[in-house]
Amino acid sequence: MTAINKVTVLGTGVLGSQIAYQTAYHGVDVVAYDISDEVLDKAKARFAGLAQTYKAEVDGAADGAADAALDRIRYSADLADAVEDADLVIEAIPENLDLKRDTYTKLGEVAPAKTIFATNSSTLLPSDLKGFTGRPEKFLALHFANHVWAQNTAEVMGTDSTDPEVYRRVVDFAAAIGMVPIEIKKEKAGYLLNSLLVPFLSAAGQLVVDGIAEPEMIDKTWRIGTGAPMGPFQIYDVVGLTTAYNISAAGDEGQRRFAEYIKENYIDKGKLGAATGEGFYKYPSE
Repeated sequence: MTAINKVTVLGTGVLGSQIAYQTAYHGVDVVAYDISDEVLDKAKARFAGLAQTYKAEVDGAADGAADAALDRIRYSADLADAVEDADLVIEAIPENLDLKRDTYTKLGEVAPAKTIFATNSSTLLPSDLKGFTGRPEKFLALHFANHVWAQNTAEVMGTDSTDPEVYRRVVDFAAAIGMVPIEIKKEKAGYLLNSLLVPFLSAAGQLVVDGIAEPEMIDKTWRIGTGAPMGPFQIYDVVGLTTAYNISAAGDEGQRRFAEYIKENYIDKGKLGAATGEGFYKYPSE
């Protein structure tokens, strides 16, 4: 199978930037695409920050590897230019079906026939999108977790149209950029990680809204009882309470009660999680 040597990442938000930088760090040429030069200027600052994070947290990165990764990233606000020689395009744009539909329709028109498309979507199944791509046999999901250099899973999930050889190439690519490929045998909303994580977090929320215990006590119990480094409400803070609210508000009655609880007690007070300095817990400013 032909190796994947040129990658374009669509979207330079938090996770898109991490995917692009991790790929470049492992020696692959990357094009980072976004909708405007202004957005890309902000992305350049984000990439510079990632280089510093890798120097501090990744063995060997401070010996020149982190800076070399920056030299392998090219920036483009022109979709046709960004994908003109791509072996693989990883889409990491906002979770909006209409936006993704339009993007894949345009992408299918300008990308070379050789190019594989992969979505990083965590809420949409690849079969929800494959009809827009113009190449369903070369389309699948490649889902990364936040902090890719440390939480280095890459969930690979195809559709019933995905060419098995394409699937294998993407699995091999994930391993080549330092990820642990998680091969999923058939489509499942939530993949593996979120299929495990969401019920766990929902159970913690139910304990709070039922008045069983406070978040701090639930977290303490989980950490002591399992040896885990974080409890569910610490995880909520990392994920962000706005995301937690959106997911819970679309759930069953108990989840909707928890959504109202976090909205009234945290979101409406500007306490959105670790990124804003306070959620269930307070966090020191850097």
